Amino acid sequence: MGIWDRFTTLLSSNINDLISKAENPEKMLDQIVVDMRNQLGKAKQQVAIAIADEKRLKDQAESEYKAAQDWEQKAMLAIKEGRDDLAKQALVRQGEHLSHGQQLEATWSSHQGETEKLKNSLRDLNDKIEEAKRKKNLLLARQRRAQAQQRINETMSSMSEKSAFEAFARMEERIDQNERMLKASTELEEEFTGDRLQHDFKQLERVAGAASADQQLMALKQKMGLLGPGGAKLPRQIGAGEEIVHAEVEDVPKEKK
Repeated sequence: MGIWDRFTTLLSSNINDLISKAENPEKMLDQIVVDMRNQLGKAKQQVAIAIADEKRLKDQAESEYKAAQDWEQKAMLAIKEGRDDLAKQALVRQGEHLSHGQQLEATWSSHQGETEKLKNSLRDLNDKIEEAKRKKNLLLARQRRAQAQQRINETMSSMSEKSAFEAFARMEERIDQNERMLKASTELEEEFTGDRLQHDFKQLERVAGAASADQQLMALKQKMGLLGPGGAKLPRQIGAGEEIVHAEVEDVPKEKK
């Protein structure tokens, strides 16, 4: 099993364990994100090691190729000096280093492909963690709305709507009664306490107000033609629109004796 397979298996196992034991969704989602980030950190370390191994293989392959070139130069020098025996030995060494370099290059090429896959998977995981964080916020918002709705439903079910309105009605009646009692108390207080002279003048004002109303009524009746100049009541007149029937009285002839 590769590094990435082990990582995804461990992460999936941890998440499934959290879900099976979940009591508080908010804590569970927070813990999942924390675990994912922790696993991401460990995965980064593993990928960094793989990248370092890749670079080491590349450096070793290049070193072998350089050694092969050096032995080739030595073989050419031996040939120039007429030492074919040394040239043959140098060429053998060149072949050995070249072979090792080719093997290391093949290993490095394969390892490089795996490392690139790990890098891409690491990027995908980082994106998924960011997506999980955003989704976590959405899920928590939905959870809070559900909890609020549940509390509202529980409150409504535990409280009778009729009894609640009856309580408000009783309270309103009590407040109205208190206001009426306060007004009555104020009127009594004004009636039996305070400045007597002020009270007498208020009485006069009430009497004058009543007299003024009587005068206004008389003036209105005069304006309507129901009273004469002296205030005497006029006889009823036939209203406008009534037809006056004039009866002509004929002289009845006297009987002859």
